[in-house]
Amino acid sequence: MRIAFIVDPLPSLKAYKDSSIAMMRAAQAAGHAVWTIQQEALYWSPLHGVCAEAMHLEMLGDDHEWYVEIDRYVVALRDFGAVLMRKDPPFDMEYVTSTWLLEGAEAEGARVFNRPRALRDHSEKLSIAEFAHFSASTLVARDARVIHSFIDRERDTVLKPLDGMGGSQIFRVRHDDPNRNVIVETLTRNGARTIMAQRYVPEIVDGDKRILIVGGEVVPYCLARIPKAGETRGNLAAGGTGVARELTARDREIATALAPVLAARGLLLVGLDVIGDWLTEINVTSPTCMVEIAEQTGFDVAEMLITALERQCAAAA
Repeated sequence: MRIAFIVDPLPSLKAYKDSSIAMMRAAQAAGHAVWTIQQEALYWSPLHGVCAEAMHLEMLGDDHEWYVEIDRYVVALRDFGAVLMRKDPPFDMEYVTSTWLLEGAEAEGARVFNRPRALRDHSEKLSIAEFAHFSASTLVARDARVIHSFIDRERDTVLKPLDGMGGSQIFRVRHDDPNRNVIVETLTRNGARTIMAQRYVPEIVDGDKRILIVGGEVVPYCLARIPKAGETRGNLAAGGTGVARELTARDREIATALAPVLAARGLLLVGLDVIGDWLTEINVTSPTCMVEIAEQTGFDVAEMLITALERQCAAAA
């Protein structure tokens, strides 16, 4: 099977930790041909449908020179056995446009994972509102009065934009913080942007846990991303340290409740973020942490993903 991965520019990917590269290596190990596509290469024409210039790769084991280009040419997406959308946020209008194009490719017969409509309709932060009974106290608003009322009530909070990733623009704001006004003004752009506020969960010191769901099945290990000294963000991009752990009973309760619901929507791969006993985000664009879990536990999440992909493609054939 030819599998196309829509990814960020290849020179920007770090093979020693990148989950997309782990998937590509697992796909090649399973006998599949690996192709990559850049988001900007997607296009539609009435003559050919949804197409893109695609690059055929041979995956190498070296983490510096990790691939060799075999060939490249324009391919209709329906001619691949599967297409995996792995482009990192920002979730901007170009990303939305890509989901429209990918949905068009689906109508032409392409198998796209995660489903484009599910990607477009699923806010990675706001989606926890559907599962509020698993979440810490949360507010989504842009009105400063409403946000400040929440801060006063909860006393210790975390504020963040709805479209951020990697820990960017996340602030811990206490009720007596002398900078709270300017933080709210900055994040909301003086009321022009909606943000999320959540009750601060002190268990963050033990890690912001990434729990992966693959094809409706819960991976038995999570990666606890532990903040560096003086930080409240556990994100690896913000300097956190990843420690693989077995799921707790509460972790499994949350993940097993969400897994069938999300899988039914066409979300093959999902990354739940859980702090302590509380769900904080549901990531679907390009969930990571596969490499760290595999290195520390021996559990190959990328191989599990390719097996689930094969199963879904066979069922749809």
